Amino acid sequence: MSNEWLFFLMILFVLSCALFAFRMGKYWLYGFIAFNIILANIFVTKQFVIFGITATGGNITYGSIFLATDLLCEHYSKKDGRRAVFLGFFAAIFYLVTSQFIILLKPSEFDMVHSSMQTIFSFAPRIILASLIAYLISQMHDIWFFHFIKVKTKGKMLWLRNNVSTWVSQLIDSITFSTIAFLGIFPINIVLQIIISTYLLKVLVAAIDTPFIYLSYKCKPEELKNP
Repeated sequence: MSNEWLFFLMILFVLSCALFAFRMGKYWLYGFIAFNIILANIFVTKQFVIFGITATGGNITYGSIFLATDLLCEHYSKKDGRRAVFLGFFAAIFYLVTSQFIILLKPSEFDMVHSSMQTIFSFAPRIILASLIAYLISQMHDIWFFHFIKVKTKGKMLWLRNNVSTWVSQLIDSITFSTIAFLGIFPINIVLQIIISTYLLKVLVAAIDTPFIYLSYKCKPEELKNP
């Protein structure tokens, strides 16, 4: 099966899981955001080519976080969305710190995975810093802009606030991360290519998640049906 088909199937699976988490209640969405930010930091080490673009494995799981926060903002409140963002930020820091302790522990003579874990967990400090800053800025902007559009459109045009808030926030994320992580290391044209390629894939994920936020109105959790 081609990378394109696998990428598309993974998108459907991950977004379906986001919708399932929503159906189970907002605390499931909090958990979904927390473990997806961890998975995104692990999957980012995997590189592959899709539609002629070099991509990383973290695009889908990271993109699904925007759907989860939009679901919280749409059905609960801006406060719940912000709480989820900070929970994800804490989870990312917890993962990054504990993973460094794991690779610092001296392996026994019977250990078979230490070298592989070093490859996955040995991030440069600049990459870690870029990831955390980009996540926090883009997610907080997504929540603010989602509500801004909702107010301006008087609660109408769900597709507009879902897509536009995510597209703009994903652009902020791509620019912030790539600038902090790579500017001065790679030529400016290479940094621009990284921004464009990663952003295009994030836009694709955001566009596909639109039907899922509409479906959320068909599968509200009991806590919303009987507040």
